[in-house]
Amino acid sequence: MDQYPEAVLFDRDGTLIRDVPYNGDPARVSLMPGALESVRGLRARGVRTGVVSNQSGIGRGMLSWAEVSAVNGRVEELLGRFDTWQVCPHHPEEGCACRKPRPGLVLAACAALDVDPARTVVIGDIGADVDAAHAAGAEAVLVPTPRTLREEVDRAPRVAPDLVTALAVLR
Repeated sequence: MDQYPEAVLFDRDGTLIRDVPYNGDPARVSLMPGALESVRGLRARGVRTGVVSNQSGIGRGMLSWAEVSAVNGRVEELLGRFDTWQVCPHHPEEGCACRKPRPGLVLAACAALDVDPARTVVIGDIGADVDAAHAAGAEAVLVPTPRTLREEVDRAPRVAPDLVTALAVLR
């Protein structure tokens, strides 16, 4: 990409905040290194920001929408308001069109922001984030964590060691 994209969509768990499986408690939210600097840097350049997040805990009956909303609210207290939130509440076996690696969340975010997926980048920590981006026609940057599989890193076209470096990869 020769210039910054129009929009950057972040995965939530493991990308913006530390991954606490099925977290419904805002008090357990802590930022990933570089999250604040990255989001502020994008906003300073006029780049729209959004979050695309699978939250299967809702479909599994382990979380309520209110709990997920409370956690998302805490994320915004720490990082500022995002231009769009797109959340898939479905159980993985439901076969919905929104659950990453399918493109539904990315396409919905682009529609909400009125941006072309081709001018959008998705930043996430697992292969499903990269696959969802590509399925929607967007670009992707993988920021691996210990949870990221080696084969996901190997097949990702763009990999950055952290969120701050991911911004440099966007240029």
